[in-house]
Amino acid sequence: MVTERDTWNKEQSVRACNGWVMLVVYILLLIGDVALFIYCAAQGSKGEPRVLLSVLSVVMLPVLILLMTGFFTLQPNHARVLVLFGKYRGTVRESGFYWANPFYSNGPGGRSIGRLAEVITKIEAAKSGTQRKRSLARNKISLRVRTINGEKLKVNDKRGNPIEIAAVLVWRVRDTAQAMFDVDDYQLYVETQSESALRHLASQYSYDHGEENEITLRSNVDEVSAALKTQLEERLSRAGVTIEEARLTHLAYAPEIAQLMLRRQQAEAIIAARQKIVQGAVSMVDMALKDLAEKHVVQLDDERKASMVSNLMVVLCGESEVHPVVNAGTLYT
Repeated sequence: MVTERDTWNKEQSVRACNGWVMLVVYILLLIGDVALFIYCAAQGSKGEPRVLLSVLSVVMLPVLILLMTGFFTLQPNHARVLVLFGKYRGTVRESGFYWANPFYSNGPGGRSIGRLAEVITKIEAAKSGTQRKRSLARNKISLRVRTINGEKLKVNDKRGNPIEIAAVLVWRVRDTAQAMFDVDDYQLYVETQSESALRHLASQYSYDHGEENEITLRSNVDEVSAALKTQLEERLSRAGVTIEEARLTHLAYAPEIAQLMLRRQQAEAIIAARQKIVQGAVSMVDMALKDLAEKHVVQLDDERKASMVSNLMVVLCGESEVHPVVNAGTLYT
């Protein structure tokens, strides 16, 4: 049974001819062709034409021009995909000066389709007010690390609350054959899939206030970023792209509910602070009663203990400073 993965292309590394050696050979052939043409012209002026040699010298000129198109250079962290008459022949990854078969095309779409795609891209960019760079020579692929700083997306979290979220993606091409032949435009594919993965991720987690031990977008940034990277690696493996890093750069409630959620957070903070104050006050009252009883400072009945507890709780839990009234009599008057 043939699975879908069996139909994926796989990169094959090849070595092209040394460009400097081929340049010397090319110069020698060019000099030889010029010398042959001059010799045939000289013999023709003497009345001894060399027809075959003349035809050969003339034919060799366009051949040499064609051979000259086989020279190319590669910068560090660049690769060239070699396609001969529609069939993938391999990828050159090492930087340097090379010569290859001049019939190697510029990729699956050819140069004309590349120009058409660029024209369409420019028209779309003019309509949307954005610019997008696209190289005409699709046979060369950059292997350098690239960054996509995603725009803010408005999505709903797990609880249905509208939020704004954005992420930065660091990626590079791992397999040039997959990037060239398994997707139409690997750069556009990366951008589209990164947005789709981010939307899907945001819908799987709550913004905040999750259940016990529940991962949330706001409180577990590292775990969420790791989950985003895993999703992107699964989605972009078809395009021969590997993810170096994926991390959230923006996370906030949508403007229409931001003020409401801020009031909710303030209320929860006040409640949490009150709980801490009450717990501390109860501990202090309990400690005071135990110390008074153990050290036999004073003997209090239940009614006096309740009154003392009430007074201490008011003093310890009150928001403003308390001004006590000094009892000049006894405890029982």
